[in-house]
Amino acid sequence: MEVRFAHTNIVSTNWKSLTDFYVRTFNCKVVPPIRRQSGEWLEKGTGLKNAKLEGAHLLLPGYGDQGPTLEIYEYEHMESQRPVPPNKRGFGHIAFEVENVEAILGILEKNGGTASGEITKRKVDGVGEITFVYARDPEGNLIELQSWNAK
Repeated sequence: MEVRFAHTNIVSTNWKSLTDFYVRTFNCKVVPPIRRQSGEWLEKGTGLKNAKLEGAHLLLPGYGDQGPTLEIYEYEHMESQRPVPPNKRGFGHIAFEVENVEAILGILEKNGGTASGEITKRKVDGVGEITFVYARDPEGNLIELQSWNAK
């Protein structure tokens, strides 16, 4: 039986604005069509009564036209929450491997994101040296920016 990674989902308070952030910051591309979903099938699949959502899939950079996507959805009825710290149980962050961490962090901040840590370098035996920082998108979701120099 074949298994293949498909997508990661971010539930957003403003899917259009957050989609624009990921397109401008990481060169993601919107994969048509825009999703507008509701009905009994969505209620059954999600376990949410009266589920109704809208959003888009974004093709992630580096994997061609058939690569995995980042799905950004906004539900009609949302639960609020505070930003999740990096050490909270569950899904922690998404990561982008970039050529220049400092440059991409600058673009991220210009587009409404914020740094969450400091740019740091560390040698990893047998792998090389990583330069990385944690940041947040405009809605507070954690993102790791990383760059590797081979050993």
